[in-house]
Formats: sequence, C-alpha cells, structure tokens
Amino acid sequence: MAADPTPERITSLLPHQVFVFGSNGAGAHGGGAARVAHERFGAGWGVGHGPAGASYAIDTMDGDETLARDVADFLAYAGEHPELEFLLTPVGCGIAGGDPARIAPLFRARPGNVRLPRLFLDALGEA
Repeated sequence: MAADPTPERITSLLPHQVFVFGSNGAGAHGGGAARVAHERFGAGWGVGHGPAGASYAIDTMDGDETLARDVADFLAYAGEHPELEFLLTPVGCGIAGGDPARIAPLFRARPGNVRLPRLFLDALGEA
C-alpha cells in the first residue's frame, strides 16, 4: 500500500499522479474537489465517471450501488496502471455528505499505487 496519505490540499501534480475525486453522474463539476479537478487537472465537463486528463471521477451522488460500482471500476483501473500514483480525495464525504466509516472500507483492497486521505486511513485503522 502507498504509505503516505493523500495531501490535504492538492494544487499541483507530478506527471505520474492522478487526482481522484467525487463527482455526480452528469459530470457537472461545480464545487468541491470536482471543481478543482475541472479547473486544474483536466476533468471534463460532462464526464462523471472514470479518467479524464490527470483526474479520475467517482460518482458519489447517485446512490450506494453506483458508488460501489464506480469504486470497483476505479480500483481495477488503478491496478491496470501501476505506473501511475492515484491521490484519492475523501470522495463522498464533502458535498455528498457521506460517512468516512461507510465509504473508506470500499477502498480497503486497493492496489499499492492508491493513496488514501488521512480521514479514510483513520476509518480503516491504518493511520
């Protein structure tokens, strides 16, 4: 596992890093980490799932089933791209209002190139 937590504030990325953020299915990146992803890291307006630019969208607004599917898709993608480092923001815990204790376990079986936010590491007892 990536030992260090995701930085609390991400303002730039190295060429091998990807900003992973919570989105809505419509890809309307108007606030929170989604807005940062759109303004700084190439998240495409209208792209609410998957990779775009130096970012990766996980739909956190369209229910638990969609969230679980998007997380599984993300973890598979990260596993297929070991050359990249994925900086996961606390997806689902900002505007979406989710509980880290409920969301963090979805990332427990992550590949080693995925860094979790401190909030999730704490919820998983990995801090």
